[in-house]
Amino acid sequence: MTRQLDPTGLKRLHRSWRRRAAAPVALMLDHVQSPFNVGAILRTAAAFRVDHLWLVGDTAAPTNAKTAKTALGSQRFVEWTWHDTATEAASAARDEGYGVVGLELTDDAVPLPELVVTAPVCLVVGHEDRGLQAATLAACDAVTYIPQLGRIGSLNVATATAIALYELRRRDWTTGG
Repeated sequence: MTRQLDPTGLKRLHRSWRRRAAAPVALMLDHVQSPFNVGAILRTAAAFRVDHLWLVGDTAAPTNAKTAKTALGSQRFVEWTWHDTATEAASAARDEGYGVVGLELTDDAVPLPELVVTAPVCLVVGHEDRGLQAATLAACDAVTYIPQLGRIGSLNVATATAIALYELRRRDWTTGG
């Protein structure tokens, strides 16, 4: 009979996957204003062991009550810093050894499954309606997108972030780092 794991079983299950994840992954939120989206992203970032979160401009604060409610306490597991511009944040990410990859629908974006990753990645996601700003796109080393099959052309920023983080971790798990 199938049953849910108890807390000890859950820790054992995730421990084996945690050991297989070697590549550093970071995130940059470029003017993601909804505290609910930021909270969901924080929870996903904690689940996929994002090493650092760069917040840009008027991104909702992890300390905002609505953000914290959605994050369910996971914000305490993600280190974050604030920058006025994405250019500053991209520079900080590069100083830490990350390649900066925008997640955006552009004419030269590479489909996420075909993105070549040769260094630790800082994934950049943007505003809920406007996406990444032109200056942010210019600060990226590469741009990728999530191919979609249905009639909807874009995803919620928190959902897109979760899919992209999973794909980066999946690659790490299957290549051994």
